[in-house]
Amino acid sequence: MSKNLVIVESPAKAKTIEGYLGKDFKVVSSYGHVRDLPKGDKAIDIENGFRPTYEVTADKKDVIKNLRKLAKEAEIIYLASDDDREGEAISWHLKEALKLKDDFTKRIVFREITKSAIQKALENPRTIDEDLVYAQQARRILDRIVGYELSPVLWKKIKRGLSAGRVQSVAVRLVVEREREIDQFDVQSFFKVSAIFDIDGKELKAELPKRFDTEEEAQAFLESCKAANFTIESLDKKPGKRSPAAPFTTSTLQQEASRKLNFSVSQTMTLAQRLYEAGKISYMRTDSVNLSQEAMDGAAKEIKSAYGAEYAKSRVFKTKSQSAQEAHEAIRPTDFSAHTAGKDYNEKRLYELIWKRAVASQMADAQLERTTVNIDISTNKERLVAHGEVIVFEGFLKVYIESTDDEESGDEAKGMLPPLSIGQNLKLDFLKARQGFTRPAARYTEASLVKKLEEMGIGRPSTYAPTISTIQKREYVVKENREGNERKYTELILKDDNIRSNALTEITGAEKSKLFPTNIAMVVNDFLVDHFPNVIDYSFTANVEEEFDQIAQGSQNWDNMIKNFYGKFHQTVEETEQIDRREVGASRELGIDPESGKTVVARLGKFGPLVQIGEASEDEEDKPKYASLKKGQFIESITLEEALELFQLPREVGEYKGKEVVTAIGRFGPYIKYDEKFISLPKSADPISIELDECIDLIKQKEEADAPIYVYQDKPVQKGKGRFGPFIKWDNMFINVNKKYDWDNLSAQDIEELIEDKLKKEREKVIHNWESEGIRVEKARWGRHNVIKGKVKVELAKNVSVENMTLEEAQTLIANNTPAKKGKAKKK
Repeated sequence: MSKNLVIVESPAKAKTIEGYLGKDFKVVSSYGHVRDLPKGDKAIDIENGFRPTYEVTADKKDVIKNLRKLAKEAEIIYLASDDDREGEAISWHLKEALKLKDDFTKRIVFREITKSAIQKALENPRTIDEDLVYAQQARRILDRIVGYELSPVLWKKIKRGLSAGRVQSVAVRLVVEREREIDQFDVQSFFKVSAIFDIDGKELKAELPKRFDTEEEAQAFLESCKAANFTIESLDKKPGKRSPAAPFTTSTLQQEASRKLNFSVSQTMTLAQRLYEAGKISYMRTDSVNLSQEAMDGAAKEIKSAYGAEYAKSRVFKTKSQSAQEAHEAIRPTDFSAHTAGKDYNEKRLYELIWKRAVASQMADAQLERTTVNIDISTNKERLVAHGEVIVFEGFLKVYIESTDDEESGDEAKGMLPPLSIGQNLKLDFLKARQGFTRPAARYTEASLVKKLEEMGIGRPSTYAPTISTIQKREYVVKENREGNERKYTELILKDDNIRSNALTEITGAEKSKLFPTNIAMVVNDFLVDHFPNVIDYSFTANVEEEFDQIAQGSQNWDNMIKNFYGKFHQTVEETEQIDRREVGASRELGIDPESGKTVVARLGKFGPLVQIGEASEDEEDKPKYASLKKGQFIESITLEEALELFQLPREVGEYKGKEVVTAIGRFGPYIKYDEKFISLPKSADPISIELDECIDLIKQKEEADAPIYVYQDKPVQKGKGRFGPFIKWDNMFINVNKKYDWDNLSAQDIEELIEDKLKKEREKVIHNWESEGIRVEKARWGRHNVIKGKVKVELAKNVSVENMTLEEAQTLIANNTPAKKGKAKKK
């Protein structure tokens, strides 16, 4: 029996901490939150001060049972959950659920999992901070109220299954408004002039500081430069410097990991969590850029050792956000002498990013010499300008350069200029006026949306990743790549006193990993803006966050804050019950179909946005016609002509080998149907205009891809590539092919080995197999088990013992979870 019991949230964290403590300590995990508000409208007693009712979640009952046993055996219980509101709430719920007494319960906190930090925490225990608990409770109750009262309104007025949330709906609004801003943007053309001079075989590039609005103005400028002499009018050299960025906060880490490593927000947080729990970095949910003196000393020591004393410069950064807790630290390595850490490739990459940023923040400025060259044109009053930049002392640039989201900043880095002198004559190679086009604000990436939310004071470090994940899971927002469109532009070139005009093309508007709103997002957003403006008002949402901060600081009562919000909100919910569903905007009349004379409507359907000709009637021969919208088409902007074009689908393209080839649009995009096979069309192909020979090429590619590469136990083996990488398919099993195999040249031995390994794993998963009843019990993920019969799968709670389960128990579980058959019930 251990004298001391330490309870943390995660098993990985428990394992790391246990390694630092002696035999008198036992460290165990609660596996996150152990209690929560139950489902249904009984969780919050609105009439009695919004009093919440909590219950132990089904998957934590065994965990609590085990913790109670360990707590009874220990002399002192240390609650060591994370040092934030959520962590404080976990400790409070543990204390309540385990019925721990104050005299034997201590709360300890630390921002890094190192031996010294753990020892310091044990030497300085405290009691649970109830104000932090109240702040978390207020957030949870407010979000539950909004979700439970607002979501049913959306079901009644728009579509079942929708949801709304205080922060998620604001995030969706930002994406919707950006999309409309882009759609309504008026693109303007301009001409930008640049020149290339030849200086003893070296190139000097200069630009005209002004732009021309028309081709005629650009042409006139080039005409004026014929037979001109170009001389250097002035050389202006100035010293300059660049300073390093602050060490990472949660949001800046998410942004930079997105730019440099192409990680999603949730991926970044998962990897950071692992590094934290392994004791490699400080706590990854923080809005502070502060570093402790110990950390600054550790960084300085490493910088002097690796690069020299002249590269070290201690810096103290101040957080701009008023809500940031300066007592907390930025994200940094726990040991600056460890240049690499992490179990896998991505953990190592993220750790290296964190290490470089933290070290660079404590390094000297980069010293630069910036040169500006003004070039005189003898035949024109305008001046050309060239810029050069030379790094005199690297400073922090030796370690790290920050990236940017600004898509306009695509200029090449300024380099050294060739030797120049005032009055020097320059030999013109050519002068070019290139047509350009103004661009709207860029669509959001996950990271730039987090940045925007943070700037507006919406959300906190713990909510960014869940918010971004939620709006995608709810299918309000999709993250995807989109191909650009071809655009023509003009280029005028003056060379050897002759001007020629070139008509060229470029691809514009290509998007990579950008966030796009769906039709349902636009309809829901407009409904909420019209009827619940305070819920998704930007300043209101930011003010609510500030009120949570005030509760955490003890300067506001949580129940009063909820009461002030609820009165007006609940009244609005009741008022929206009277709204006619047809007024909501989920449908839009486009015009009249010239063939049938019937009304054409764009609306939301059960499986997504569609266009419809005619109204539903009892006449079987006069049913409405339906067609799905294509990707990128919106209910609010589709035209009658575009809608009528969609009714050309499904389209009979022709025949191949005596069988019909048909194109259509389905839930997952445009496709070809041939011989009961469905073949997705590439993004560049249009199902309305694609020709038969193009379809045949795609069919052949599909047939080739699906052709068996081997036969094992009289069953064919096929190969393919999916979202999780290359695989082989055999007997309806998908088997991943890892990197140790040569994917392009799989041998018979490789294939048989892969199949047998998979079969072995499948056999090891089975705990019980009652073949006569068609029921089996299998191991699932994360310590769970499934009871399976055909297509019915019952997931058991975590840590449920299944070794002694009987057939009767399994049959009962299946019977209780088998969905009822649809259809009319027979009368007795």
